[in-house]
Amino acid sequence: MNNQQILDDSIFKVGEVLSVDGRKVKIKVDKSKNNSHIMYKGELLKNTSVGSYVKIIKGYTRIIGKVEGEFVEEDKAYSSKDYTTESSKINRNLIVSMLGFFDGEKFKRGIKELPLVFNECFLLDNQEFEQVHDFIEKDDEPLEIGVLSLEKGQKIQVGVNSLFASHIGIFGNTGSGKSYTLAKLYNVFFNKYIQNKKFLKQSKFYFFDFNGEYLDSKKPKEDSVIVDMKYKNVYNLSTRDGEGDKFPVLKEEIYDINFWSIFLSATEKTQTPFLKRAIENDFYAKKFNSKETIIDAIKDLIKLMIEKHIEKGDILSFLRDIEKAINKKLSNLDDVISYFQQNLHWHGNGNDSFYITPSIYQNQRAFYTTLFSKFTDTEFENLTDFEKIRLQIIFQYYDELVKYDLNSEHISPLLKRLKKIEDIDKVLKIDNTSNTKNINVISLKNVNTEMKKILPLLICKQIYDQQKQLQNKSSYLNIIVDEAHNVLSHNSNRESETWKDYRLETFEEIIKEGRKFGVFLTIASQRPSDISSTIISQLHNYFLHRLINNKDIEAVEKTISYLDKVSFESLPILPTGSCIFAGLAAQVPVMVDIGKINEGYEPKSDTIKLTENWK
Repeated sequence: MNNQQILDDSIFKVGEVLSVDGRKVKIKVDKSKNNSHIMYKGELLKNTSVGSYVKIIKGYTRIIGKVEGEFVEEDKAYSSKDYTTESSKINRNLIVSMLGFFDGEKFKRGIKELPLVFNECFLLDNQEFEQVHDFIEKDDEPLEIGVLSLEKGQKIQVGVNSLFASHIGIFGNTGSGKSYTLAKLYNVFFNKYIQNKKFLKQSKFYFFDFNGEYLDSKKPKEDSVIVDMKYKNVYNLSTRDGEGDKFPVLKEEIYDINFWSIFLSATEKTQTPFLKRAIENDFYAKKFNSKETIIDAIKDLIKLMIEKHIEKGDILSFLRDIEKAINKKLSNLDDVISYFQQNLHWHGNGNDSFYITPSIYQNQRAFYTTLFSKFTDTEFENLTDFEKIRLQIIFQYYDELVKYDLNSEHISPLLKRLKKIEDIDKVLKIDNTSNTKNINVISLKNVNTEMKKILPLLICKQIYDQQKQLQNKSSYLNIIVDEAHNVLSHNSNRESETWKDYRLETFEEIIKEGRKFGVFLTIASQRPSDISSTIISQLHNYFLHRLINNKDIEAVEKTISYLDKVSFESLPILPTGSCIFAGLAAQVPVMVDIGKINEGYEPKSDTIKLTENWK
């Protein structure tokens, strides 16, 4: 050991190990090292304090720990000694939690071995400090996301593989900066690869935006939030007026029986089998492509109802259900219903049965000619796929009511719930063509509460199933859900247990099994306590902004066992824009100030400034 090394060690030495209790180590600080700073080569260096790192030398092993607390105690061993000051009678002790060790020049997280009592403890030099915060593996590429909050000169870079080939959780109260962090991560990610043809071809991204923060509604053609408009598809969905965009879905996903049974709250033993028969009935499905075949189907079923002596009220109900289903696309259907209501009557004469209008028609041909005369002026607009599905269910119900004496008490409640299909029709369309752009932003800001739960589920299930079928190891799918508690909550009282279980099971499968198929999930939420614990526990990397609610802090604490005490206790007081970054992509948990996003690419999530608005 040369003289310079001896000098450095004397300056950097903090003290020695006093006791070892598992991962917790007590360090007795040398009395000469109680100052807040140390002078070294003309520079002021921070001395040990809560939150700083120390190095314990055990033979040739450098063990790294983080100071979690400190306390003082009286120097009882030398109580008889003469002291020059009162403070010299006190021993300063540190509580240090073991984090990792140096393997050569590379820092590794975990415990290889624990220190021994009397092992010496040192401050980290600049090189060691940088090595502890070097999160980039040899075969990875760096992305700069910010700087250390307590060491402004120390940049924090993450590896592309270690972060984006993982499930990510971003948590924080409103106004803490979580949406900004999400945007920053993907902004730097896209900027690095957006010009790469393989990136465009082999990757897909779907942003579910519940509050409209990731699109520019004022300048939709110039939208550059996160990434320029030319690189992304933006779907501004709306259930309010039906004038919003429609997201394309595959036909096979829309005709999935499980989805419809849960969406319509169908009972397992009666309504679900009925739905299956209705949706799989090609006979009626083929008739809903033109005015002529639709009208023929209506006439044929009405004829059958008359011949089977079905009550007039059921016939009128059939026509009214059709009218509701196709949204006046048969132009004069309301006139037909009115005509039937006024002129269609039942008449029994001995063993003969007739309908009168008001005359008795004993000739069926003449009777039906008169009865259906109002249909001749009917005009027709093409039906949507969802209107066709609704028609299939209606026709199936009345068909079985006539032919098989269907128990209407069991099935009729299902028909009342068909109105929900109107909302789906406003936001989805069947389209099997593939998108040329790999980045998709889906805004749910103008979508009602029920559809906010349904749409992410339906879309995610579709894109996940597609990804599984590809069996392509180079194919990558990333699903990003902001305000994820809207769709991943396990405490919802507004939905049935069956629907909630189906929703959570779908997303839990994605997060548990998705990695095998190149599918990864990023979730951001202000209420981690509302999100399924199964989902939170499967996350690999965390960005924790300010959390005030105790339940939210507890939810995080239960999940991230390796997060140190200092980091946990700082969560309620983190400033806006700062977060605790921890997980597989970080060797040690660090407090990071997230870097600025270039102007125009920020999310639209600024807090309202009353003083400016009210001037």
